[in-house]
Amino acid sequence: MIDIPKITLHDGLEIPTVGLGTYNLKGEDGVTSILQAIDAGYRLLDTAYNYENEGTVGEAVRRTGVPRRDLIVTSKLPGRYHAYDDALITVQESLFRARLEYYDLYLIHWPNPITDKYVEAWEALIEAKKRGYVRSIGVCNFLPEHLERLRQETGVLPVMNQIELHPAFNQEAQRKWHVANGVQTQSWSPLGRMAYILEDDNLQLIASHHGKSIAQIVLRWHYQLGSVIIPKSARLERQQENIDIFDFALSEDEMAVISRMTRPDGRQKGQDPAEYEEF
Repeated sequence: MIDIPKITLHDGLEIPTVGLGTYNLKGEDGVTSILQAIDAGYRLLDTAYNYENEGTVGEAVRRTGVPRRDLIVTSKLPGRYHAYDDALITVQESLFRARLEYYDLYLIHWPNPITDKYVEAWEALIEAKKRGYVRSIGVCNFLPEHLERLRQETGVLPVMNQIELHPAFNQEAQRKWHVANGVQTQSWSPLGRMAYILEDDNLQLIASHHGKSIAQIVLRWHYQLGSVIIPKSARLERQQENIDIFDFALSEDEMAVISRMTRPDGRQKGQDPAEYEEF
């Protein structure tokens, strides 16, 4: 079993630097996949209300022999429930679905700036934390202007912002803002367009030099950027590969080669948080 390094968020919560994305892991097969990941060393499990698998994640948490206190379980609030009262009820419903007493992290999934209720949703998460429903609160896909508004109107910044981040879209400016303001970056879709990555000659050379797969090289790049990673896989071999990234290091030149792969149109689905609405 691989021991995954941890980092401490600005509110004191300690979390692993690599976790398991659970999107599409459902039912008995999903429970089996999550249990084998926990056995391999994963302690951070990432789900969402809209993934419709909070029950699967909760079942795996109950079946594993790993104590609940040693696991970090994340879920996310969908856009259709940003109104204050709706948001509080949704956090409770998330707990009921998973049959958990608390979530370690609860995030607003998207800001939905056109609907413009994300501050209201954030106030609800602040209250949910006070009530003990969640230990820490954060967001996903928030731009710096959204984060600044949360700080100005509530006085509370998220501990984490989960954003699309991969070699084709390295989010340098966003990451710098996070560092300057004590917000932890977390990468969703960390491998991005896998076919595009696998065809890159520079990545193939770096992978050959270190005796690692291209996926491991890219995940190590995320780790050295200081981002928490949540790659998703149902297969044990891939799950093990995705956390076997702590026995080597990329050079500054290798990091720069990967970072230069970024493109202005690098978002996979064109989901710009300045205008995208998720419900």
